[in-house]
Parts: sequence; structure tokens; C-alpha cells
Amino acid sequence: MSTGAEGLYEVLRHVRPLHQYSAKAVAGSLAEHEVTLGMRAVLERLGDGPRTVPQVARSLWLPRQVVQRLADTAVQLGFVRFADNPAHRRSKLAELTGRGREVFAEIHDRELADLRELADRLDPDDIEAAVRVISALTEHTREVARRRGDDHGWSTPGPRPGEEIR
Repeated sequence: MSTGAEGLYEVLRHVRPLHQYSAKAVAGSLAEHEVTLGMRAVLERLGDGPRTVPQVARSLWLPRQVVQRLADTAVQLGFVRFADNPAHRRSKLAELTGRGREVFAEIHDRELADLRELADRLDPDDIEAAVRVISALTEHTREVARRRGDDHGWSTPGPRPGEEIR
């Protein structure tokens, strides 16, 4: 690689297949719990604490309506419940139930077990550097997209300043 920009482009070229293979790798453990990939993402966000559906939607760059449907299905499966929100009368807080925490922990533990094999072969400093690079690349490309103005159909609002992307 002759420039830093070309190196970052190589990182971007690996992101899509990484995302696709990651989804395929977890599909089995999700299916046995009737959890979709989208629902898994919602459960993960709610594992950090109660959130409104719009907050979860912004953090996942998904339309609110999509996240509402995922949350409603998770409620039907007994993984999520809605509670009163002291900060907003109409916007309920979604939170994991005990069963939801249990199911997500099982899914996440399997994912970590699969990753442990590779983690044991890598230098921890390289892993930390990869997280920093991907994080910086995400922030930069989000800012470039904002500066460009016309979203060409990419109208889903992303995380607001101060909201974590994790």
C-alpha cells in the first residue's frame, strides 16, 4: 500500500464481507431462539440499559418503524418489555426481561467463544489498534456523508452527537 488513504480503503473493502460472514456465523444460534439479526442488534442495545425505540433506531441507523416492529416481536417472545418513561409520557422505555438477558447472553457467549480462537493468535495491541481505526473510519465517513448534503435516499438518522455507536 502506497498511501494511508489506500490502506483505509483496503479496510473498507473488508468491512462488507466481514459483516456478511459475521451474520452467517451467528445465524444458527439466533434461529434456535427465533431471533433475527436485526432483533439481536436491538437486544444488544437494550443490554446496555433501557432505551426508547427512537434511541435504539438512531444508534443502529435504522428507521424507527423497523425497530418498533423488532421490539414488538421481542415482546411477543418474552425478551423485551415496555415500561413507563419518566422523561417522556408517550415514548415508553424498552428493556430486556430476565429471559431476554439470558437469551442474549447465550448468543453473545457463543460469539465470543468463536472469536476466542482468533483472539488467542493476535497481539492484543493489534486488536486495540483495529478498534481505533474502525472507529475513526466510521466517524470520518459519517462526517463526510453529512458534509455532502444530499443523502440520495440515505435518510435514516444516525446516532446524534454524544450517542455511542457500539
